[in-house]
Amino acid sequence: MDGKQILANAKEKMNKSGDALKRTLADIRAGRANASLLNPVKVDYYGAPTPLNQMASITVPEARQLLVSPYDKSTLKDIERAIYEANLGLTPQNDGEAIRIIIPQLTEDRRKELVKDVKAELEKAKVAVRNVRREAMDDLKKGNKDGDFNDDEFHDLEDKVQKETDAGIKNLENIAQDKEDELMGK
Repeated sequence: MDGKQILANAKEKMNKSGDALKRTLADIRAGRANASLLNPVKVDYYGAPTPLNQMASITVPEARQLLVSPYDKSTLKDIERAIYEANLGLTPQNDGEAIRIIIPQLTEDRRKELVKDVKAELEKAKVAVRNVRREAMDDLKKGNKDGDFNDDEFHDLEDKVQKETDAGIKNLENIAQDKEDELMGK
């Protein structure tokens, strides 16, 4: 494997770490209604656990409200039970046609707990980026040893991998900071 390919693979994997962090942080509730809050909800539908978003349309009529409109009205009770059982801290209100969910305002203590969760997820993502860096460095060392490139090229590629790592970690920190600002209402 040549040095450019090693570098490209490392950069791609580091970018994927950023995408994964964004997906993980999207599930952390910020006191605003977001249809993805209900992603973990599985409804027992004819004996099979079915994702809620396949059984109902989920809309955001107001900033702090979700509206779940089932495609099949006979599933309303099952959907309501599934939302309760998902332990999301949300209280569904069944009006016979649809389910409304009011998203409560976050307390200051809860916001601080969520910021800690964000920091923990950030650390996991940083570890993933550092593991990618280590793998790339190992591949570079092996390539240097096998004579794929000389010492000067090796050191140049090492510097580039380090710069990609620094950029990857900076990107993760920016993603986490945006989520923290959202949580703290900044």
